Amino acid sequence: MIVKSAEFICSNTQISKLPPPVKPEYAFIGRSNVGKSSLINTLTGKKGLAKTSQTPGKTQLINHFLINENWYIVDLPGYGYARASKANKANWDKFIHTYLDKRESLQCVMVLIDSRLEPQKIDIEFCNWLGEKGLSFVLVFTKADKQSSVKTDQNIAKFRKAMLATFDEVPQFFITSSETQLGRDEILAFISNINQHFEVPFFNPPA
Repeated sequence: MIVKSAEFICSNTQISKLPPPVKPEYAFIGRSNVGKSSLINTLTGKKGLAKTSQTPGKTQLINHFLINENWYIVDLPGYGYARASKANKANWDKFIHTYLDKRESLQCVMVLIDSRLEPQKIDIEFCNWLGEKGLSFVLVFTKADKQSSVKTDQNIAKFRKAMLATFDEVPQFFITSSETQLGRDEILAFISNINQHFEVPFFNPPA
């Protein structure tokens, strides 16, 4: 897939104000500081599209980016953000979970995992929740350029093993680097393939 256009459409804290669910959507989510904004910018070829920040938890809204006027990248708030009140965390969690569970046009959740780390409990728990809800998701291991490929492979093997405690099989995974563009073409090809089979879901427009 060639990305010809990528534009920011809207930010929301209310499900009711999201764009109509008539185009395929791919939700990007991970722990704070996993490199989500950088990956989105790499995929779209637009450096400043998603705002990168050194402050974990900067994304506190659901951000929709329209790609090729045909499908959406949806930038979701990170989980595990350090500097948020319990009330805020609870609200965000409810908001994110409602979006993921109820959004009719959501095709796949791209769960971003820092490839430099041993399996993190919070990542495993989030994947388990997606599995319980029957939601389609893939794993996207980020920051692969920060270490040797051997180390990356070892951490991925550990993560996959940890997932097999609750899953019969581990979902598809991608290894990425925003610096080298590793994994970019593979992810875009994966999305392009799903888009070809997309049918506009039935939904009740808000009154």
